This record gives sequence, structure tokens and C-alpha cells, in this order.
Amino acid sequence: MKLSSPLSLSRRLAVPTVALILAGLTATACAPSTSDNSAKEDDKSGKLRVWLFQEVDNKPKQRVVDGVVSAFEKKHDGVKVDVTYIPIDTRAQKIKAAFNDPKSAPDIIEYGNTDTAGYVEDGGLADIGKEFGAWDESANTDSTAKNSVTVGGKVYGVPLFVGVRALYYRTDVFKDLGLEPPTSQKELIATAKKIRERRPDLYGISVGGAYTYGALPFIWANGGELATEKGSFGSNEYEAAIDSADAKKGIKSYTSLITDDNCPPAKCAQWGGNDSVAAFAAGKSGMTIGGDFNHQAIEAGSVKGKYAVVPLPGVKEGSIAPAFAGGNNLGVLRSSTHRSLSIDLLEQLAGKKTQAKLYDAMGFLPTFTDVRGDIARKDPFVKPFVKTLDTSSTFVPASPGWSAIDSQLVLPTMFQQIISGRKSVDAASAEAAKKMDEAFGK
Repeated sequence: MKLSSPLSLSRRLAVPTVALILAGLTATACAPSTSDNSAKEDDKSGKLRVWLFQEVDNKPKQRVVDGVVSAFEKKHDGVKVDVTYIPIDTRAQKIKAAFNDPKSAPDIIEYGNTDTAGYVEDGGLADIGKEFGAWDESANTDSTAKNSVTVGGKVYGVPLFVGVRALYYRTDVFKDLGLEPPTSQKELIATAKKIRERRPDLYGISVGGAYTYGALPFIWANGGELATEKGSFGSNEYEAAIDSADAKKGIKSYTSLITDDNCPPAKCAQWGGNDSVAAFAAGKSGMTIGGDFNHQAIEAGSVKGKYAVVPLPGVKEGSIAPAFAGGNNLGVLRSSTHRSLSIDLLEQLAGKKTQAKLYDAMGFLPTFTDVRGDIARKDPFVKPFVKTLDTSSTFVPASPGWSAIDSQLVLPTMFQQIISGRKSVDAASAEAAKKMDEAFGK
């Protein structure tokens, strides 16, 4: 199974939100780099400290982790593992503090995959490229996931799970109106407006002006980019491309959905991803763009048993729009005095068996193509998401500046200016590009 190569990703770099990709990362991205806290020793005994993210329902995740830890401690006599679950929304401050205080820092951390470049810039993560390359299971890591732990050609972690979006649609509404799932972007827009016209009690497709990761596939599908890498591949220097001709085609396409004949601006201009999915789950829309990670929320809504999922279509009929591959990674801190033990535990926590168990426990999609394929054969629901990941997924620019761009709502502001009519697509995208370049420059 092939994904975009690292080179093609650099040419077309762009970007959940999964719970891991939240606002409030500016402190990580813009803070000065920490001093060199690289450990000079590699103890083979003692205590390993691990920080993982606290989930809303953490018990299933904890059971999986406890099993891995128990087996690890039996394998390494005299070694103890202390696992702490930290809140996701305060992780930036806590992890930054750990980078600056090696004595209280953990050996291993879980982190959102858009945090990688910022944490590398801060000097917090260890380069484990040699060990990653020697790990036999790494051969089946999909290239987009590997790209999420790679900065400047060096590997700073191991992918733990991935999430991606696709098109949810109401099977009962489509049947009543004699509609078929759209197979192109043009058809998607027409179908949405047809639903709204014939069922004015529904939004054709629930979308929002603040739904960055729902909007970006429209930009990528039209050949647009968020940014392009300056200089040679791996330079990690970027310049904005959101104001390019192709990007503007995608911006126009997406914003055409936040209109009175689909999702009225008075309601939808301020919506983010959660709002859009919630409207669908509550039976208020015919379609929405949602992730595999939204499945439980939709199942808990009034549309249970009355929906299906297909890949979000691209511009050409039968194509799939590129989608952002969000997710979480695990990394070893540069300050760890237990490098060898930490990497061994890292590989157990993010290995194939554990990722399969985390899917069963939490619904987290594995980053290994073979494990993901096995799951798709057993669970038809995930097939559209796996197909999207396997054929048309991408990632953010590997720059600390991306966190600032995301948390400062540069793109939502652009979309909302256009939706409201305050600015044209040309003017709004030019302003967004200027702000992006300022963030990349810092």
C-alpha cells in the first residue's frame, strides 16, 4: 500500500481535529529553545517515567498500557515503569516545563503529531532514527505517519495512532430523495444544496467557518497547498501558498457551502468540527465531514442506524480528496538517562500488538498498514477511512510556525471574512498568507 512519498508531501504540504490537536500550542512553538539537556548516561536499571494523555474514558486505554508495562517489567528485572496520565489541554505548558527541568522530566511522552516540529525546535525530543530504522515493525509504518515524526530528515518518535476524515451521509434522507452518494466535489455541493432545497429543515451538509480540517481537503483537491518548502527538501523553511490560484479555487468551493442554500452563515460561520458533527448526529443535516474518531458521538445521536460513510470526493469523479492524517506519537526525551530502555518500551507501547489492542479498546486507527488492513476486513465501518489514509492523506508543514498558525485561527479568520462578505477571496487569502509567513519566519 503506497501513500504520498516524503518528497511529494513537501511539495503539497498542508493539513483534527482529534482531541490531540488543540489550540494553545503557541507557547510551545514560539518559546525560545531550551538549553542542551542531552543525557550523558544510559542506565539499564531504575525507574522509567512515562507521560500519556488522559482520555475522556481512560480505563480502556489504561488496561492496554498496564498489560504492556507488566510484560516489560518482567522482561527487565529491577526496572519499574511509572505511568502518569496528563490532561491534553494543558500538555503544552507541562511538557515545555519538563524540557527545561530534566530532573522532573519523564523519559517518554505522548504528543500530538502537529507538535513534533515545535518540540524539536525546543530541543526536547531525542533523535531515534537509527533505532527506528532497525526496528523490524517500522517497515509497515505508513509514510504519512512516519512523516509526522520526521523533522529535517531525522526521526523524533514513533507513531501511535492516526485519525482521518471522510463523508458521513444520511441513508434514510438519500433514499427518500432518490440521491446517490456524491463522487466528485461538484456533485457534493450540488447534492448538499438539493437536500436543503427539498428538506429545508435540514442543512445539506453541516460545515463551518472555523472547521479548518474540514475545509482543507477542498483546497488540496483543487491542487492548492498550505505552504511550500523553500530550498532543498528537509530545510524546514516554508512560505505560504494559501493565496495561490489553485488554493483559491478550493477556498471558493468550500465557502460556497456556507450560504443560505446549504448551511446559513448566521448559524454556520462560527462552527468548528465538533459543531458540524453534532448537527449531523442530532439529525439536523444530510451530510457532514467527520472522522473515524467521531463514530461514538454519532452512534450516540438520533441518526444511529441511518447513516453510512464514503471517502470525501475530490474534484475528478471517483477521486478521493486529500485528508489530513492527525494522530498521536510517542517520543523519548533528550534528557532521559534510560535511552535504551526507553526505546525498548516505546516500541512495545507503539508496536503492532498494542496498536491492534488500542483499536479494540479505544477505536484508535493503527499506523501500520498491515494491521490497519486486517481491521478494515473485520470492521466495514473503517474501510472508507482506511482507503483515504492509504490513497490520499497528507500532513502539516514540519515547522514550529504551524502551531502558531493553527492556534491563532489564521485560516478560520480567512474563511469567515469571505463568508461574511467583508473581504474577497483574493484579499482574505493574501492576508492569511502574510500572517502565515510571519509565523514561519519566527
